[in-house]
Amino acid sequence: MEHRLHPVTPLRRAWAPIAIIVGWAVHDPDQAQHRLSQLTVTTFLGGLAALVVAAALYGFLTWWFTHFAVTDTELRIRTGLVFRRTAHIRLDRLQAVDVNQPLLARFVGVVKLKLDVVGTDKKDELAYLGEQDARGLRAELLARAAGFAPERVREVGEAPSRQVLRVPPRTLALSVALTGTAWGPVVPALAAPVALWMFTHNLWTVIAVAAPLLGGAFARTVGRFIAEYDWTVGESPDGLRIDHGLLDRAHETVPPGRVQTVRLVEPLLWRRRGWVRVELNVAGSANTVLLPVAPLSVAQDVVARVLPGVDVPGDFSPAPRRARWCLPLWWRGQGIAVTDSVFAARRGLLRRTVSLVPHAKVQSVRLVQGPWERLAGLADVRVDNGAGRTVSARLRDTAEARALLHAQADRSRTGRRTARPDRWMA
Repeated sequence: MEHRLHPVTPLRRAWAPIAIIVGWAVHDPDQAQHRLSQLTVTTFLGGLAALVVAAALYGFLTWWFTHFAVTDTELRIRTGLVFRRTAHIRLDRLQAVDVNQPLLARFVGVVKLKLDVVGTDKKDELAYLGEQDARGLRAELLARAAGFAPERVREVGEAPSRQVLRVPPRTLALSVALTGTAWGPVVPALAAPVALWMFTHNLWTVIAVAAPLLGGAFARTVGRFIAEYDWTVGESPDGLRIDHGLLDRAHETVPPGRVQTVRLVEPLLWRRRGWVRVELNVAGSANTVLLPVAPLSVAQDVVARVLPGVDVPGDFSPAPRRARWCLPLWWRGQGIAVTDSVFAARRGLLRRTVSLVPHAKVQSVRLVQGPWERLAGLADVRVDNGAGRTVSARLRDTAEARALLHAQADRSRTGRRTARPDRWMA
């Protein structure tokens, strides 16, 4: 049985024709002002009314021709007003169903479902659905993806969740303030417009340069706080659930068994407080943050939940002293540790990063040597995972690197044979 989206969806899609007009006016403001000055009041009002009618008609038709249906094996989404498109999403390839609720959608009571599918970079989405309908559809898709029979899907319902932690807003604000990379763009964003005005006295030039700089500075500071506000992590049978956002609320799921890499990031000014940021890579997913800020002990507990049986190594083997000829000063930040479950690499002095790759997720291992490294008897060992990411153990002794290369290939084969199946609600 096919279903339509929520009736307010046309309002979202009606903006397309208006956006085209606004984009043209911003691209060529002089021509737009010239055209506008030639219009009479009657012509202007008539054109505005026609634009509103055309936008409303476009929004309605795109909504009318959009349907979705859930079968025993797939989710079908049919879209397109002129060019028809039908997406067939296999339920056994579905790995996450995220719920997003922009600010205006929160007032109306609708949400957007984003679908993460194995092997695809772009997310299909259903926007918008009523909150209750969306949660029911999400529970049905997850249950079917977990392998439950269609007649048992409604009995299963949405899996229960237990809150693991919540990041206090004060802690989040202080962590942003103590992050140098967040405030780095602020200085040029404030200094560049002043310098341009002194040399050019051209307001449009100042605006053209200042707008993207200020936008970038805002996104790195206030924007980051808004996006990561009220960060909550919960545990459920279908994975770790993440809720966050001050204006736009997002509900994301980190599916078990699909995490390819975990990174613990420790900026310089966080070390006195013992804070770290936990990032991850999930195959086929755009989710990259697991914890915006947390004490190291809490972060290690959360890492153990997404990588069962994995402990964050405490001791790392440093790079040889002769590595200073290839990477002056920063060679001290390079290190490596290999345990029974993960390949771990450390890098950085001011912004220390520890990357963890489970042996079962390693797709290939490479040994790389540049000309300076060959002269110094050093080599890099690079480990590639299923998310298209690479973790490098830099500046190792050549003999050590070759031994590490062969040993890691053996560990990866063994890890894949003994790894648990990537199934939900298991």
